[in-house]
Amino acid sequence: MDSEYKNFVPVVVDNGSIDSSVGEIQDTFPEIEMILLESNLGYAEGNNAGIKQALNSGADYVMVLNNDTLVDPCMLGELVALAESDEKIGMAGPLMYCFQPPDIVFARGSFIDWQKGETFNREMFQPLKSPVGELRSERVDFIAGCGVLVSREFLQQAGYLDPIYYLNYEDVDWGVRAQRAGFEVWYTPSAVLWHKISATLGQASPINTYYTTRNALLFFWKNSPSRYRWQALILIFLRTIRTIGAWTFKPRYWSDSFKKLRTANILALRDFSRGQFGRIGGKDF
Repeated sequence: MDSEYKNFVPVVVDNGSIDSSVGEIQDTFPEIEMILLESNLGYAEGNNAGIKQALNSGADYVMVLNNDTLVDPCMLGELVALAESDEKIGMAGPLMYCFQPPDIVFARGSFIDWQKGETFNREMFQPLKSPVGELRSERVDFIAGCGVLVSREFLQQAGYLDPIYYLNYEDVDWGVRAQRAGFEVWYTPSAVLWHKISATLGQASPINTYYTTRNALLFFWKNSPSRYRWQALILIFLRTIRTIGAWTFKPRYWSDSFKKLRTANILALRDFSRGQFGRIGGKDF
Protein backbone atom coordinates (compact mmCIF):
# COMPACT_ATOMS: atom_id res chain seq x y z
CA MET A 1 0.00 0.00 0.00
CA ASP A 2 1.41 3.38 -1.05
CA SER A 3 1.08 5.33 2.19
CA GLU A 4 2.60 8.50 3.59
CA TYR A 5 2.01 7.00 7.04
CA LYS A 6 4.88 4.53 7.46
CA ASN A 7 4.29 2.99 10.87
CA PHE A 8 2.25 0.04 9.67
CA VAL A 9 2.78 -3.63 8.86
CA PRO A 10 0.68 -5.11 6.01
CA VAL A 11 -0.84 -8.56 6.52
CA VAL A 12 -2.59 -10.33 3.65
CA VAL A 13 -5.17 -12.98 4.49
CA ASP A 14 -5.80 -15.50 1.74
CA ASN A 15 -9.30 -16.78 2.44
CA GLY A 16 -9.05 -20.17 0.78
CA SER A 17 -8.50 -18.89 -2.77
CA ILE A 18 -8.27 -21.45 -5.55
CA ASP A 19 -6.43 -19.33 -8.13
CA SER A 20 -2.76 -18.37 -8.46
CA SER A 21 -3.00 -15.20 -6.37
CA VAL A 22 -1.01 -16.51 -3.39
CA GLY A 23 2.03 -17.32 -5.49
CA GLU A 24 1.80 -14.05 -7.39
CA ILE A 25 1.68 -12.02 -4.16
CA GLN A 26 4.55 -13.96 -2.63
CA ASP A 27 6.68 -13.52 -5.75
CA THR A 28 5.93 -9.82 -6.11
CA PHE A 29 5.94 -8.85 -2.42
CA PRO A 30 8.07 -11.46 -0.60
CA GLU A 31 8.36 -9.21 2.47
CA ILE A 32 4.60 -9.17 3.15
CA GLU A 33 3.27 -11.51 5.82
CA MET A 34 0.54 -13.81 4.56
CA ILE A 35 -2.02 -15.85 6.47
CA LEU A 36 -3.18 -18.81 4.39
CA LEU A 37 -6.58 -20.24 5.30
CA GLU A 38 -7.41 -23.70 4.01
CA SER A 39 -10.99 -22.83 3.07
CA ASN A 40 -13.16 -19.76 2.60
CA LEU A 41 -14.33 -18.86 6.09
CA GLY A 42 -16.37 -15.86 4.97
CA TYR A 43 -15.76 -12.16 5.28
CA ALA A 44 -15.94 -12.03 9.08
CA GLU A 45 -13.72 -14.97 9.97
CA GLY A 46 -11.28 -14.25 7.16
CA ASN A 47 -10.73 -10.73 8.45
CA ASN A 48 -10.72 -11.91 12.05
CA ALA A 49 -7.66 -14.05 11.29
CA GLY A 50 -5.77 -10.95 10.22
CA ILE A 51 -7.10 -8.88 13.13
CA LYS A 52 -5.94 -11.45 15.68
CA GLN A 53 -2.48 -11.56 14.12
CA ALA A 54 -2.24 -7.77 14.25
CA LEU A 55 -3.23 -7.64 17.91
CA ASN A 56 -0.79 -10.42 18.77
CA SER A 57 1.91 -8.32 17.12
CA GLY A 58 1.10 -5.38 19.37
CA ALA A 59 -0.84 -3.14 16.97
CA ASP A 60 -2.66 -0.16 18.47
CA TYR A 61 -4.96 0.04 15.43
CA VAL A 62 -6.10 -2.40 12.76
CA MET A 63 -7.11 -1.31 9.27
CA VAL A 64 -9.47 -3.77 7.59
CA LEU A 65 -9.11 -3.25 3.85
CA ASN A 66 -10.75 -5.17 1.02
CA ASN A 67 -8.70 -6.49 -1.88
CA ASP A 68 -10.83 -4.48 -4.33
CA THR A 69 -9.83 -1.04 -3.07
CA LEU A 70 -7.29 1.64 -3.94
CA VAL A 71 -6.28 4.11 -1.26
CA ASP A 72 -5.04 7.68 -1.24
CA PRO A 73 -1.50 7.87 0.23
CA CYS A 74 -2.82 10.16 3.00
CA MET A 75 -5.70 7.86 4.00
CA LEU A 76 -4.11 5.80 6.76
CA GLY A 77 -2.44 8.76 8.44
CA GLU A 78 -5.68 10.77 8.39
CA LEU A 79 -7.65 7.92 9.95
CA VAL A 80 -5.06 7.35 12.69
CA ALA A 81 -5.01 11.08 13.43
CA LEU A 82 -8.79 11.14 13.72
CA ALA A 83 -8.83 8.09 16.01
CA GLU A 84 -6.14 9.55 18.24
CA SER A 85 -7.94 12.89 18.53
CA ASP A 86 -10.43 11.40 20.99
CA GLU A 87 -10.18 8.18 22.98
CA LYS A 88 -13.92 7.63 22.51
CA ILE A 89 -13.42 7.03 18.78
CA GLY A 90 -13.16 3.28 18.33
CA MET A 91 -13.90 3.11 14.61
CA ALA A 92 -12.99 5.50 11.78
CA GLY A 93 -13.61 5.42 8.06
CA PRO A 94 -12.76 7.38 4.90
CA LEU A 95 -14.73 9.07 2.17
CA MET A 96 -15.31 6.26 -0.31
CA TYR A 97 -15.57 6.68 -4.06
CA CYS A 98 -16.41 4.14 -6.73
CA PHE A 99 -13.44 2.92 -8.75
CA GLN A 100 -15.25 3.72 -12.00
CA PRO A 101 -16.14 6.48 -12.45
CA PRO A 102 -13.72 7.67 -9.78
CA ASP A 103 -15.61 10.87 -8.91
CA ILE A 104 -18.85 9.09 -7.95
CA VAL A 105 -19.39 8.49 -4.24
CA PHE A 106 -19.73 5.01 -2.80
CA ALA A 107 -20.14 6.14 0.83
CA ARG A 108 -19.86 9.43 2.68
CA GLY A 109 -20.56 7.81 6.00
CA SER A 110 -23.14 5.04 6.50
CA PHE A 111 -26.40 5.05 8.44
CA ILE A 112 -29.26 2.89 9.76
CA ASP A 113 -32.99 3.62 9.44
CA TRP A 114 -34.44 1.48 12.21
CA GLN A 115 -38.06 2.24 11.34
CA LYS A 116 -37.74 1.21 7.68
CA GLY A 117 -35.38 -1.71 8.25
CA GLU A 118 -32.80 -0.21 5.91
CA THR A 119 -29.14 0.74 5.87
CA PHE A 120 -27.63 3.19 3.45
CA ASN A 121 -24.40 4.80 2.36
CA ARG A 122 -24.88 8.56 2.16
CA GLU A 123 -24.74 9.96 -1.41
CA MET A 124 -24.15 6.48 -2.83
CA PHE A 125 -23.68 6.50 -6.64
CA GLN A 126 -23.95 10.30 -6.78
CA PRO A 127 -21.37 13.02 -7.41
CA LEU A 128 -20.11 14.62 -4.22
CA LYS A 129 -22.66 17.33 -3.36
CA SER A 130 -20.20 19.70 -1.67
CA PRO A 131 -16.50 20.43 -2.25
CA VAL A 132 -14.29 18.27 -0.05
CA GLY A 133 -12.87 21.38 1.60
CA GLU A 134 -16.32 22.27 2.92
CA LEU A 135 -16.94 18.85 4.48
CA ARG A 136 -16.16 18.02 8.09
CA SER A 137 -15.48 14.86 10.05
CA GLU A 138 -18.59 13.63 11.82
CA ARG A 139 -20.19 10.77 13.69
CA VAL A 140 -21.98 8.10 11.67
CA ASP A 141 -23.75 4.81 12.44
CA PHE A 142 -21.23 2.47 10.82
CA ILE A 143 -18.38 2.29 8.32
CA ALA A 144 -18.70 0.15 5.18
CA GLY A 145 -16.42 -2.83 5.72
CA CYS A 146 -14.30 -2.34 2.59
CA GLY A 147 -12.11 0.09 4.56
CA VAL A 148 -12.36 0.69 8.31
CA LEU A 149 -9.86 1.50 11.05
CA VAL A 150 -10.53 0.11 14.55
CA SER A 151 -8.64 0.57 17.79
CA ARG A 152 -7.20 -2.14 20.02
CA GLU A 153 -9.38 -0.91 22.90
CA PHE A 154 -12.49 -1.23 20.74
CA LEU A 155 -11.60 -4.78 19.70
CA GLN A 156 -10.89 -5.82 23.27
CA GLN A 157 -14.24 -4.53 24.50
CA ALA A 158 -16.63 -4.91 21.55
CA GLY A 159 -15.05 -7.97 19.94
CA TYR A 160 -14.28 -9.11 16.41
CA LEU A 161 -16.56 -9.35 13.38
CA ASP A 162 -19.46 -11.72 14.01
CA PRO A 163 -19.14 -14.89 11.87
CA ILE A 164 -22.88 -15.64 12.11
CA TYR A 165 -23.34 -13.34 9.10
CA TYR A 166 -20.63 -15.02 6.98
CA LEU A 167 -20.95 -12.23 4.38
CA ASN A 168 -22.72 -8.83 4.47
CA TYR A 169 -24.02 -6.84 7.45
CA GLU A 170 -21.18 -7.80 9.78
CA ASP A 171 -19.82 -4.27 9.29
CA VAL A 172 -23.18 -2.74 10.26
CA ASP A 173 -23.35 -4.98 13.31
CA TRP A 174 -19.79 -3.92 14.25
CA GLY A 175 -20.76 -0.26 14.22
CA VAL A 176 -23.72 -0.90 16.49
CA ARG A 177 -21.63 -2.94 18.91
CA ALA A 178 -19.02 -0.19 18.97
CA GLN A 179 -21.57 2.32 20.17
CA ARG A 180 -23.11 -0.05 22.69
CA ALA A 181 -19.63 -0.58 24.14
CA GLY A 182 -19.29 3.19 24.63
CA PHE A 183 -17.24 4.03 21.53
CA GLU A 184 -17.99 6.48 18.75
CA VAL A 185 -17.93 5.80 15.01
CA TRP A 186 -16.58 8.60 12.80
CA TYR A 187 -16.02 9.27 9.12
CA THR A 188 -13.59 11.85 7.73
CA PRO A 189 -13.51 13.31 4.20
CA SER A 190 -9.77 13.95 4.50
CA ALA A 191 -9.16 10.20 4.10
CA VAL A 192 -10.11 8.73 0.72
CA LEU A 193 -10.34 5.33 -0.93
CA TRP A 194 -11.83 3.95 -4.17
CA HIS A 195 -13.90 0.76 -4.08
CA LYS A 196 -14.55 -1.61 -6.98
CA ILE A 197 -17.84 -2.72 -5.36
CA SER A 198 -18.31 -6.47 -4.92
CA ALA A 199 -15.57 -7.25 -7.38
CA THR A 200 -15.31 -10.80 -6.02
CA LEU A 201 -18.98 -11.79 -6.07
CA GLY A 202 -20.71 -9.26 -8.26
CA GLN A 203 -23.03 -6.68 -6.77
CA ALA A 204 -26.19 -8.43 -8.01
CA SER A 205 -24.97 -12.02 -7.92
CA PRO A 206 -27.27 -14.66 -6.45
CA ILE A 207 -24.90 -15.39 -3.57
CA ASN A 208 -24.64 -11.71 -2.69
CA THR A 209 -28.43 -11.36 -2.94
CA TYR A 210 -28.92 -14.32 -0.61
CA TYR A 211 -26.64 -13.00 2.14
CA THR A 212 -27.87 -9.42 1.83
CA THR A 213 -31.52 -10.44 2.26
CA ARG A 214 -31.01 -13.05 4.98
CA ASN A 215 -28.59 -10.92 6.96
CA ALA A 216 -30.74 -7.79 6.78
CA LEU A 217 -33.41 -9.79 8.59
CA LEU A 218 -30.86 -11.18 11.05
CA PHE A 219 -29.30 -7.78 11.77
CA PHE A 220 -32.57 -5.97 12.44
CA TRP A 221 -33.89 -8.87 14.50
CA LYS A 222 -30.76 -8.85 16.67
CA ASN A 223 -30.26 -5.12 16.99
CA SER A 224 -33.43 -3.10 16.45
CA PRO A 225 -34.90 -1.13 19.33
CA SER A 226 -37.80 -3.23 20.59
CA ARG A 227 -40.42 -0.74 19.39
CA TYR A 228 -39.20 -1.10 15.78
CA ARG A 229 -38.14 -4.76 15.60
CA TRP A 230 -41.28 -6.32 14.15
CA GLN A 231 -41.97 -3.31 11.95
CA ALA A 232 -38.51 -3.57 10.40
CA LEU A 233 -38.79 -7.32 9.80
CA ILE A 234 -42.23 -7.05 8.22
CA LEU A 235 -41.06 -4.30 5.88
CA ILE A 236 -38.01 -6.33 4.80
CA PHE A 237 -40.20 -9.39 4.19
CA LEU A 238 -42.71 -7.36 2.17
CA ARG A 239 -40.01 -5.73 0.04
CA THR A 240 -38.43 -9.11 -0.65
CA ILE A 241 -41.74 -10.79 -1.52
CA ARG A 242 -42.60 -7.90 -3.84
CA THR A 243 -39.25 -8.35 -5.59
CA ILE A 244 -39.76 -12.11 -5.87
CA GLY A 245 -43.20 -11.43 -7.37
CA ALA A 246 -41.81 -9.02 -9.94
CA TRP A 247 -39.09 -11.45 -10.95
CA THR A 248 -41.72 -14.21 -11.26
CA PHE A 249 -44.55 -12.51 -13.16
CA LYS A 250 -43.01 -9.71 -15.24
CA PRO A 251 -41.79 -11.05 -18.62
CA ARG A 252 -38.70 -8.83 -18.70
CA TYR A 253 -37.35 -10.82 -15.75
CA TRP A 254 -37.89 -14.25 -17.34
CA SER A 255 -34.22 -15.03 -17.75
CA ASP A 256 -31.96 -17.55 -16.12
CA SER A 257 -30.07 -14.84 -14.21
CA PHE A 258 -33.23 -13.47 -12.59
CA LYS A 259 -34.47 -16.99 -11.81
CA LYS A 260 -31.28 -17.50 -9.82
CA LEU A 261 -31.76 -14.19 -8.01
CA ARG A 262 -35.35 -15.13 -7.20
CA THR A 263 -34.21 -18.49 -5.83
CA ALA A 264 -31.60 -16.72 -3.71
CA ASN A 265 -34.23 -14.49 -2.11
CA ILE A 266 -36.60 -17.41 -1.49
CA LEU A 267 -33.81 -19.36 0.22
CA ALA A 268 -32.87 -16.29 2.26
CA LEU A 269 -36.40 -15.98 3.65
CA ARG A 270 -36.52 -19.72 4.29
CA ASP A 271 -33.19 -19.87 6.12
CA PHE A 272 -33.93 -16.83 8.28
CA SER A 273 -37.27 -18.39 9.24
CA ARG A 274 -35.49 -21.64 10.14
CA GLY A 275 -32.71 -19.88 12.03
CA GLN A 276 -30.04 -21.12 9.63
CA PHE A 277 -27.13 -18.71 9.54
CA GLY A 278 -23.42 -18.70 8.76
CA ARG A 279 -22.44 -20.09 5.37
CA ILE A 280 -25.21 -21.27 3.06
CA GLY A 281 -25.00 -25.02 2.62
CA GLY A 282 -25.74 -27.36 -0.24
CA LYS A 283 -26.83 -24.81 -2.84
CA ASP A 284 -25.09 -24.03 -6.10
CA PHE A 285 -26.68 -21.04 -7.77
